[in-house]
Amino acid sequence: MLRLNRLIKHTNSSYRVSLLLPQKQQQQEKFFDPLPSLHSFQMTSTRFLDIYQLGNKAAIEKERARLKDEMNRGYFADMEELKQHGGKIGMANKIIIPAMAAVKFPNLEVNFSDGKTLKLPFGSNGNKADAESSTSPKASLLCLSFRASSQAMIDSWTMPFIDAFHDAKNIHLYEVSFIDSWLLCRNPIKRFLLRIMRKSSADANNELQKQIVYSFGDHYYFRKELKILNLLTGYIFLLDKFGRIRWQGFGLATKEELSSLLSCTSLLLEEK
Repeated sequence: MLRLNRLIKHTNSSYRVSLLLPQKQQQQEKFFDPLPSLHSFQMTSTRFLDIYQLGNKAAIEKERARLKDEMNRGYFADMEELKQHGGKIGMANKIIIPAMAAVKFPNLEVNFSDGKTLKLPFGSNGNKADAESSTSPKASLLCLSFRASSQAMIDSWTMPFIDAFHDAKNIHLYEVSFIDSWLLCRNPIKRFLLRIMRKSSADANNELQKQIVYSFGDHYYFRKELKILNLLTGYIFLLDKFGRIRWQGFGLATKEELSSLLSCTSLLLEEK
């Protein structure tokens, strides 16, 4: 993740110079790392409407609403919030969310460092036969990271989780890194990024292994569905075998929250 952050810094820095941004703005962007340029932000936000949508009034209004939403909540708002509470935007669930009240985790396609793709979560179609398959986990912990600054937060959850369930064979653990830069999502650079990430591997001594995956592209509507605003903090979701969210945590783990996570995971393993 740190290696990826350095590459993003280098790419954004070169791109800003080519756009001849004012010196004062460049200094601010260098201090707040990684801060995308305004031009890169606009390219990510507008996503270039398809030609057939140019005359579609509804599509244009939807894109305008999105741009307004993103401009109202930017990097500096995230940074200010991070200074206030260190990424702890909310407290984790104390008890497991009842199955009847749980919502599905949005479908997400991710890439392994070897280029293979995977669709998360397992059992997301709600099919009982698939959920009870021998390959389907009874519990999955998904740790979402949008910026390198949240890596320590993610580790505060995953390391104790692996220690507690290292012998479990029906639990999956995924660390998902989101890459939404328009330039870094281009196929040649995307393949290069995955290639240099191949050294990141799970500990083979553990039955439960942390699988590091990457999601490329636009994640605006994915984030909206999960009500994710601050991109500088980490998000933790515990899913059941049907892909439903049964527990959620944020930022750095506390002792009480870890206890809650481990307890809720044990309950999921016992569910039938």
